[in-house]
Amino acid sequence: MRPLPALIFASRWLQVPLYLGLILAQAVYVFHFWVELVHLIEAVFGNTEALHKLVSSIGYKSDIAVTSLNETIIMLVVLALIDVVMISNLLIMVIVGGYETFVSRLRLEDHPDQPEWLSHVNASVLKVKLATAIIGISSIHLLKTFINAANYEQHVLMWQTIIHVVFLLSALAIALTDKLMSNGAEKH
Repeated sequence: MRPLPALIFASRWLQVPLYLGLILAQAVYVFHFWVELVHLIEAVFGNTEALHKLVSSIGYKSDIAVTSLNETIIMLVVLALIDVVMISNLLIMVIVGGYETFVSRLRLEDHPDQPEWLSHVNASVLKVKLATAIIGISSIHLLKTFINAANYEQHVLMWQTIIHVVFLLSALAIALTDKLMSNGAEKH
């Protein structure tokens, strides 16, 4: 290759520090998950300090003092844990899919742990998968808000719902555009 095209092609390696940074961000999420899980387990066994940390972290408010776990608090904490897992899954999709698509092949064809979706990943598939994952994360946030609706202003509930609907419409538009482009490519 000539020098300029070789430099342009080699510039894809500048993304590696970004993916390494995302791996560190995932480590932070793993730590956060375990801290919240430990607080939940401690609260189950009556630790009031852990209970207060949980109540504070989920934004739960009550007219009466919270002295023990209730179903709403447990549900909100579990949804927060699911949210962390879904964001972690999103990070894996971006890290693995992005590296495979834009930097270099991972050469996992014969590896027993190769993710099924990785065999047919490209930029379009990655966009649709990311949009779907964002909708899932948004759904969890919206569910947490609705469960704890008494602690939110009506305009917050309305805007979160509107934003979620916009995410849905955006994902549909991305999927439709991808379908139209792939059908157009097949005709040529």
